Amino acid sequence: MKILLFGKDGQVGWELQRALAPLGELHALGRSEADFADLDALRCRVLDERPDVIVNAAAYTAVDRAETDEAVAHRINALAPGVLAQAAGACSAWIVHYSTDFVFGSRGGSGVGGAHVETDTVAPLSVYGRTKLDGEERIRASGARHLVLRTSWVYGRHGANFPKTILRLAKERRQIEVVADQVGTPTSAWLLADLTALALYRIAMERGGAETLSGTYHVTASGGTSWHTYARHVVELALAQGARLTLSPERIKPVSAAEWGAAAARPPDSLLDTGKFRAGFGLALPAWRDDVNRLVTELVAGGNP
Repeated sequence: MKILLFGKDGQVGWELQRALAPLGELHALGRSEADFADLDALRCRVLDERPDVIVNAAAYTAVDRAETDEAVAHRINALAPGVLAQAAGACSAWIVHYSTDFVFGSRGGSGVGGAHVETDTVAPLSVYGRTKLDGEERIRASGARHLVLRTSWVYGRHGANFPKTILRLAKERRQIEVVADQVGTPTSAWLLADLTALALYRIAMERGGAETLSGTYHVTASGGTSWHTYARHVVELALAQGARLTLSPERIKPVSAAEWGAAAARPPDSLLDTGKFRAGFGLALPAWRDDVNRLVTELVAGGNP
């Protein structure tokens, strides 16, 4: 299997390099090697390489900045994935693309526990959400065999993310405020990478019947929480493991999203029903706390904090 990976330097791309390597020949490209501003060059790169699988982990993820940077966000999140999908179709390749809970805007879906299923009505509240939805639609319209994997609240060992930010603030401050009226599922980059590799392995083993697996899936850890409860869990665990922090869990104050006043609106309910993915690929998904605990343990053991 020849795999062409875009976005190798991001949180998910960094883990994908490890997870995808055992599947065959992996060619991983970062921002300096694949310019998403040059769509013609992007198309030519795929046609020259003629991979069996394209994995697109590149994205414009600065949610608030996208509100005033819509053209760039649209090019990276919508136009470029569409070009990659068209090129994948020309090469008879699969394309794997990561999307987001931000395509939803309502509170509660029609799945288990009110989680959103893949067929629920989409209604993005932000530029970021709209551009990601546009990218999904372009991939589906291309006719290429695809896995569009919607996920939420991604964090990892590499790069900046919520747990690392909370631990940094916990060393610097005695009180912080965290949004308490938005719920979702923290999902680790290494879990997404491992699940991607397992899904592609299943597709490779299916051979002639693999086309039935093409589609859009929700992929997160299991369970859910609020940002406020998430922050408290991170601090409580770090303290229990001996981290020296100035912030106690009780001093993490809950606030509403309206009080926080972010530039871009977030979906109030980001819970995604993963039943379709679990059934389609025969995989179980761990509880969200498992990987959060793993990351915090690694950070504390490594002296950060």
